[in-house]
Amino acid sequence: MSIEQHLNLPDLDTPALQRLCGVLDENLQLLGKALAVQIIRRHHSFSVSGSLAEQTISALQQLSEIAKQRDISPDDIQLAAVAARTAQEVPRHSSAKGLKTRRGELQGRTPRQDGYIRALLNHDIVFGLGPAGTGKTYLAVAAAVDAIERHLVERIVLVRPAVEAGEKLGFLPGDLSQKVDPYLRPLYDALFDLMGFDKTTKLIEKGLIEIAPLAYMRGRTLNNAYIILDEAQNTTPEQMKMFLTRIGFGAKAAITGDISQIDLPRHIKSGLKDAREKLDGIDGIYFHTFTSADVVRHPLVQKIVDAYEQAE
Repeated sequence: MSIEQHLNLPDLDTPALQRLCGVLDENLQLLGKALAVQIIRRHHSFSVSGSLAEQTISALQQLSEIAKQRDISPDDIQLAAVAARTAQEVPRHSSAKGLKTRRGELQGRTPRQDGYIRALLNHDIVFGLGPAGTGKTYLAVAAAVDAIERHLVERIVLVRPAVEAGEKLGFLPGDLSQKVDPYLRPLYDALFDLMGFDKTTKLIEKGLIEIAPLAYMRGRTLNNAYIILDEAQNTTPEQMKMFLTRIGFGAKAAITGDISQIDLPRHIKSGLKDAREKLDGIDGIYFHTFTSADVVRHPLVQKIVDAYEQAE
């Protein structure tokens, strides 16, 4: 059903209006394409027609506030479109608490990211499931950084399965550390971004941040730690059970993964899928699911995710 909505921004000065609309209204065309609506502008007045017309008006209002301060980037337009698409199904909470990091108080960029942050703050074990580009890992690492900055935990333990996409570590050059590091690089990158290189390096040297392959977790008990298992779709049910039973007193855990990108042999069930079936409904464990609508990478990534889901 096509709906028509109107917006007038008489208080927006000429430079801000130019930043909002872009050269030859390029920004309006990008937003219209992202939300499958038609946007027509006459000076300070905008007419929007399409099923998401009302949400587009909200996105334009959001972007107009940015335009008062600076140029509008393609990222700004994409994030406004993501928020508009998910606004009805997942209302944004204006009072959502942020995470304390080097970047200041980090908040979700979409309504579902807000909900994920609330889950990470309020539950001891959180599973973050969804496609690539939805912020599952980055926000989990941010929650761990927040916890150590607020002295809620004593250390951070970041874990990943070391073998992915059918590759065997034995065929890679170097010692064990050099073989494992490429698989753990996304976790390092998130830490450097959220804490800074120098601080992260010092905490790693002191043993207050540990980044290790999953196999190193067997036989340990982790107390007063924030533990993150990334790429959990590539664990076996036995490995997932082993990891979850490492959690000790005063500890919190986040498990992230994308069940559409399982690299295990076909006859082996994913530990992430197994955990969702067996643990869903247990008090204190929270499963948070993202969709392609929450992807905050290149706009084509969402379409790629949708295309693969339809094909499967």
